[in-house]
Amino acid sequence: MDGTVLVADDDRTIRTVLTQALTRAGCKVHATASLMTLMRWVEEGKGDLVISDVMMPDGNGLEALPRIAQERPGLPVIVISAQNTIMTAIQAAEADAYDYLPKPFDLPDLMKRAARALEQKRKAQVVTKAIEAPRTEGGDLPLVGRTAAMQALYRLVARVMNADLPVLISGESGTGKSLIARAIHDFSDRRTLPFVVAQAGDLQGADGPSALLARAKGGSLVFDEVGDYDDETQGRIVRMLDALPDPAPRIMATTQVDLSALMEAGRFRQDLFYRLGGVTLAVPGLRERVEDIPLLAEHFLTRAERDGLGTRRFSSEAMGLVRAYAWPGNVRQLENTIRRLVVTSSEEEITRAEVEFVLGNQPAIEPLRQGGEGEKLSTSIARHLRRYFDLHGGNLPAPGLYDRILREMEAPLIEIALDATGGNQARCADLLGINRNTLRKKITDLDIQVTRRRKLM
Repeated sequence: MDGTVLVADDDRTIRTVLTQALTRAGCKVHATASLMTLMRWVEEGKGDLVISDVMMPDGNGLEALPRIAQERPGLPVIVISAQNTIMTAIQAAEADAYDYLPKPFDLPDLMKRAARALEQKRKAQVVTKAIEAPRTEGGDLPLVGRTAAMQALYRLVARVMNADLPVLISGESGTGKSLIARAIHDFSDRRTLPFVVAQAGDLQGADGPSALLARAKGGSLVFDEVGDYDDETQGRIVRMLDALPDPAPRIMATTQVDLSALMEAGRFRQDLFYRLGGVTLAVPGLRERVEDIPLLAEHFLTRAERDGLGTRRFSSEAMGLVRAYAWPGNVRQLENTIRRLVVTSSEEEITRAEVEFVLGNQPAIEPLRQGGEGEKLSTSIARHLRRYFDLHGGNLPAPGLYDRILREMEAPLIEIALDATGGNQARCADLLGINRNTLRKKITDLDIQVTRRRKLM
């Protein structure tokens, strides 16, 4: 084993036994009887694994798990407890503990679990560093992310990359779904074998499926935007998957639409849905990981400079506006916007006014899809929000959802009302039924340009 283990237990004998065993196995160990000391170590960035008792003199180890997860996403915690009840095990699982062992525990068993936890974290770190590294191929979106949403995605990639289950990668356009598929291939045991991305046209003809399998040669076969395939093409995939050769390729698929909704509407085959959905990875939209935007922006500025477009930097006010934007086109839209700003900016520092001008010609929110004529607004919003939650693959969106959703609805409402009233704020406030001072504050907070006359509907 290799790594640093933080041991927290008020029993000196247990601390001594674990310290000796882990040290002999090759680990560095920090041991304490204090939960406060443990949390200080975690906050300082120490440790690759935590082994903690539940009942400590200065606190409850289970209650500390959410704090540990918040401070150090991906840091595994093995809980040990003399409270050998099912509730303790359930509480440990609900708090996302990596593992739970009742006392007295079997030391060799605990050591095996500790070794697995350290190995899983090591793989997750390798994948994170590798897919965050800038790529040299033109046009690739970088999978850069320090936020909890991206780190959770990286950990899941590490867990599934050598599994034989098919992988369905969902996410909005421009989030980097194809790069996730490529990362799974590049860091798996199949990395030396072909990586084949298939379009619907590749499956046409009598020899289409067999030709794809011949190209994949037991490597990875990705069906790109499979939700756009017609019924005949879907049927070809089902028949192909039912007769895979040996060695069979790793099957992956990407989609920016909700396949379960398409299936319910009769537009996607149920048998194909269940064949592709062994593991679902939801790639978060940029609005769900706002803290990554400055990191991505810096990456794109560096790329633009490397491409000979000039050296630029954002003023703090300009970056604030970039962070506040909804980015319906996600990372790809962010890159295109930054390259345009680099080209059009008159000075080395990009100003807020320049960002406002460029963003003023782009849509503020993602359009609602698949809406019917005469559909009620509440129905459209509900369908959009259900799809938004579905794209997380069973996980919850980032905190602060209420304010983000209200902001996305409020801004176009005020813009349209201003446009309808010719920019007259008094008439607009009366139309909306709010105080004029309230309207002014919202215009400022939402960065709405009152003089703009563009139509949004």
